[in-house]
Amino acid sequence: MANAERRSLNSLMALVSEAAQLISEEAGKGSQILVLSHFDADGLAAAGILGSALRRLKSSMHIRAVDGLDEETLGQIPIDSSDLLVFADFGSGLLDVLSKKMMRKAIILDHHQPVGTPGDKILHVNPHTFGFDGATEISAAGVTYLVARALDTRNLDLSALAVVGAVGDMQDRGEKRSLHGLNSMIVEDGVKAGSVKLDRDLVLYGRETRPIHRALAYTSNPFLPGLSSQEDKCLALVTSAGIVVKQDERWRTLADLRDEEKQNLLSAIIRAVTSKGVAGKIALNLIGTAYTLPKEERGVPTRDAREFSSLLNACGRMNRQGLAISICLGERGQTMDEAQEVLAEYRKAVAQHMTWVTETPERVEELTGIYVIHGEGTIDENMTGTISTILVSSGTFNPMKAVLVLAKTKEGELKISARGTEQLVTSGVNLGKILQELTSKHKGSGGGHDIAAGANIPVECEKEFFKELDEAISQVLKVRI
Repeated sequence: MANAERRSLNSLMALVSEAAQLISEEAGKGSQILVLSHFDADGLAAAGILGSALRRLKSSMHIRAVDGLDEETLGQIPIDSSDLLVFADFGSGLLDVLSKKMMRKAIILDHHQPVGTPGDKILHVNPHTFGFDGATEISAAGVTYLVARALDTRNLDLSALAVVGAVGDMQDRGEKRSLHGLNSMIVEDGVKAGSVKLDRDLVLYGRETRPIHRALAYTSNPFLPGLSSQEDKCLALVTSAGIVVKQDERWRTLADLRDEEKQNLLSAIIRAVTSKGVAGKIALNLIGTAYTLPKEERGVPTRDAREFSSLLNACGRMNRQGLAISICLGERGQTMDEAQEVLAEYRKAVAQHMTWVTETPERVEELTGIYVIHGEGTIDENMTGTISTILVSSGTFNPMKAVLVLAKTKEGELKISARGTEQLVTSGVNLGKILQELTSKHKGSGGGHDIAAGANIPVECEKEFFKELDEAISQVLKVRI
């Protein structure tokens, strides 16, 4: 680690310690602590980490997860009824607004690009402030874990949830789909605590829990045309690869396969996606680093970090955030059964939305620098992030254009989830900053990361907004060329 990076890390950790000290003091006084988090996998994992740490302090707390943070949401939450408010996985994009509204102490544990300046009441912990990339190097769950670790060394086991949050936030973009940057430090903590185990494997959804063909069908990152969400076709492919799918009447899982069988399976997948006109190298993204949580029982979805994150994401998107937080806090049994039912409903909804996108190409508008999927009236507003992520990884769109999925909100606004590729970001496009600047101009709200961002705008601004967004992205690419 270079000296400058070491100094930055030391500065970040000093602020982490300050946040931990404030939480410890408030917990010691018996203060009421409100934890407010985002409802995706990363935000829910962050809430689980903080909830577990506060429980060990025997602190009085309340946890609430919501789909986003804006002035309207803040107006619906009794933010001044608690002695300490902790924001997890959002808050950095509303620093000026929060500074005016907060009458009591607050901590922001976030990893999105900051906008504005925190006031005296706010302790703002964000890796971007110290030169670390919150889109790739550490998630909100990771930032929250660092605070929990500073609170008590017993919390080293919570590194597992931080890993879940990081992979759920698609930060496994290092070599062979590994976590890197500050995330690698957290993984090391997990390995030392016996909470995390690393393996090189085919990264299919449900490596240890689901029949091979179902694990393949459930895999959406990368999205495999003709296979993802198609169990019957996946079963045919697995058997055509010469793989025995059952042993003693028990369905075999990926974990049961020999290396030779895995190679045959990968070759068959490459042939299948190539036949659909997609580059076979897309399937090579299935080879990666598997993060196993050995303290979880075999055969349960919480044993694999990616599967765990999918479970949390499903509960959040299906408005069952409380169920997800309960699982993060250690509840299993009936709670887990219920969560898996929610997951099944969620996967069905995702498959239906993806089928709709495929079968209605007229709803896909292609501009110079963006694709706009007009899902208004069809795509659920809680599903736009998932659909845009799947689409951008599908290999069916030009990687030098951003993919935007639209939906209509309950309030009648237009919700936008934007996703880019590594190539787009490397070329200088920063979706989070572009959306933040344009939405403020059009009486909306938006922001996020360079590669993944979101926004809400008035419906009447749609045409002009996308014209300006397309021009902004195209201009960046033109300058770089």
